[in-house]
Amino acid sequence: MRSFWKIIWPYMKNKYVITLVVFAIWVSFFSQYNLTDLAKLSRNYKDLQREKEYYQDQIRRDSARLQELTTDKDNLEKFAREQYYMKKPKEDIFVVVEE
Repeated sequence: MRSFWKIIWPYMKNKYVITLVVFAIWVSFFSQYNLTDLAKLSRNYKDLQREKEYYQDQIRRDSARLQELTTDKDNLEKFAREQYYMKKPKEDIFVVVEE
């Protein structure tokens, strides 16, 4: 351990090295955009990018489904029967729930 300090100590007497070390510590921990905040922001940015991709995929699926429903009346009827349990007059519907 003594040899380490013997090597480093002459450089630590230099005012430019001291200034650089103090500046690096200040920027790393005490400034407005310190390293911990930058890491959190980076993580948050990645999460938001994943959410953006997910919602864009949902928009594509829903747009395709909407196009399908607006162009074909049979698909619209099938969708209404499956999703909203709509029925024709004089027709019975049985909902089977699997356990």
